[in-house]
Amino acid sequence: MELRDYLRILHRNWILILAMTILGGAGAFGYSLLQTPSYEASSQLYVSVRSDSSGISELAQGTSFARQAVVSFVDVVDSAVVLDRVIDDLNLDTTAQKLAGSISASSPQNSVIITIRATAADADMAAAIANSVGSNFADVVVNRLEKPEGEATSLVRVETIAPALVPTSPSSPHTPLNVALGLIVGLAAGLGVAVLRSVMDTRIHSLHDIEAATEAPVLGGIALDPDAKKRPLIVHADPRNPRAESFRSLRTNLQFVDVDGSSRSFVVSSAGPGEGKSTTTANLAIALAETGARVVLVDGDLRLPRVADYMGVEGGVGLTDVLIGRAELVDVLQQWGTGKLFVLPSGRTPPNPSELLGSQAMQRTLEALSDAFDYVLVDAPPLLLVTDAAVISRFTSGVLMVAASGTTKKPQLTAAVEKLQAIGSRLFGVIVTMLPSKGPDSYGYGAYSYSAPEEAATTRSTGRRSRREQAGEK
Repeated sequence: MELRDYLRILHRNWILILAMTILGGAGAFGYSLLQTPSYEASSQLYVSVRSDSSGISELAQGTSFARQAVVSFVDVVDSAVVLDRVIDDLNLDTTAQKLAGSISASSPQNSVIITIRATAADADMAAAIANSVGSNFADVVVNRLEKPEGEATSLVRVETIAPALVPTSPSSPHTPLNVALGLIVGLAAGLGVAVLRSVMDTRIHSLHDIEAATEAPVLGGIALDPDAKKRPLIVHADPRNPRAESFRSLRTNLQFVDVDGSSRSFVVSSAGPGEGKSTTTANLAIALAETGARVVLVDGDLRLPRVADYMGVEGGVGLTDVLIGRAELVDVLQQWGTGKLFVLPSGRTPPNPSELLGSQAMQRTLEALSDAFDYVLVDAPPLLLVTDAAVISRFTSGVLMVAASGTTKKPQLTAAVEKLQAIGSRLFGVIVTMLPSKGPDSYGYGAYSYSAPEEAATTRSTGRRSRREQAGEK
């Protein structure tokens, strides 16, 4: 993935990342609150070796011996011989083995100073243990371990130079450090989940996703409209709506498609259902008719027709009647509105849709429509469900593919494109629908907000007349 992909992931999942970061910090803070505070006190001892002579060489030898002895003395600090005495002195209810876990001793290299640290849940007890360990350690070393035989006194001296003081604040838990670590862990987890979601999510979200599936250009982007079911024909219902303007932008881009072609007939399909294919086709037809072009909208979905309902026309008689010779094409074309837009409904649902749509009668019908109109838009079923769209595309200039942001999956779009390539059909471009109005995947006019009118304009036209009625009036 490129840098822009990671930036898009951050933009798309910033709420998740922020939430997990805060959750990590809060969890670390809660963990710190549940921990029992512990206090640490320390004392320092000075180890020296007495000499009967005050010569420099004897003093140097004594100091060198003390430095070497300190290395061994450090291991004696938490031994049982010392800690048993500490337990007796302080009347502790524990064992030397358990107490050793809260005692530590250290000495810098080439030093004669030993630092003893004691940790306890009570501040006073921590200081008392550290001082008791120091005094008992000194007694054990001087009067037992390093004492010569007989009445001679030990040459080793261990003196306390810094007694342990009662600590004023606990040494653990380190709440600020724990919270910082929790925030870092939460941030890392959030980034990991965000990247994993992006890798596992195969849905189309942006133009970059479409570029990865096909080399066909993106002809336009249509923003998601929660009220699309209430007013599907937004170009007619609310012409000043930014979403309606996006269809006009799509219309402009479509005018530059196949400029050298003799026919301007297009099949509009999608990879799967529910991607806004029919509403896109209907709105595009209205937008094209606004320019004065002669446009015919054909409902080529003989299995689940929607165009008649969206356009508000009678759909009982239509394309199927023409294909089986029951009606003439001029009889079933219905004018929509006062412009040059005509609608050819699907008619009654046949038992063999694919055979009808692939017949010579269908080819002749589309050729006749291409000769009579500037634009022929055929609303066809999804490509991956049935072969109808692929069959019709052989009789048209090519295909316009509709892909819904957040719904269409990349493998589905790729499979649909490959299906068209397999039969030699031309894919002119992709129309992205249901784009979010905000965020990294927004596109075009979808980035602007708008207010829906209080009353949606009616989608039914009162000026629908058949072409034969017009001919009769003439």
